[in-house]
Amino acid sequence: MKKILQCLATSFILFFPGAYAAGPTEVVYHIDDAESQGIKGLRNIRNHLDVSPQTKIIVVTHANGVDIMMEGAKDKRNGIEYAPLVGALKSRGVRFEVCEITLKNRNLTKDQFTLDTDFTPSGVVRVADLQYQNHFAYIKP
Repeated sequence: MKKILQCLATSFILFFPGAYAAGPTEVVYHIDDAESQGIKGLRNIRNHLDVSPQTKIIVVTHANGVDIMMEGAKDKRNGIEYAPLVGALKSRGVRFEVCEITLKNRNLTKDQFTLDTDFTPSGVVRVADLQYQNHFAYIKP
């Protein structure tokens, strides 16, 4: 009987996925290249929150994507500074995480980053964990 109930519950979730979701949508934005994803990603996140303000968003950066979180960093194409955009999103509840492996590989230190920065031991592990263990939706701008 227990197996039958488990099977029915699993089937229900598969056919009615909205019934599974409790609470706000949770999304991880994955940024690994500031030049191609920086401004576009931050704009996507702003638009996301404008339409769905209750969404929980975590931005995970690694490789060249960490550049959006560095003090004084600007978009190379138009000179827009990232920090004010990041700060505005942080005030709306967005969490920004930087990969510590990237720091080591690029000889960067934590004090080179804005105060809005949180750190994670591995960006790719964090993205995978958020998707698999925490059921976050994945977006790569």
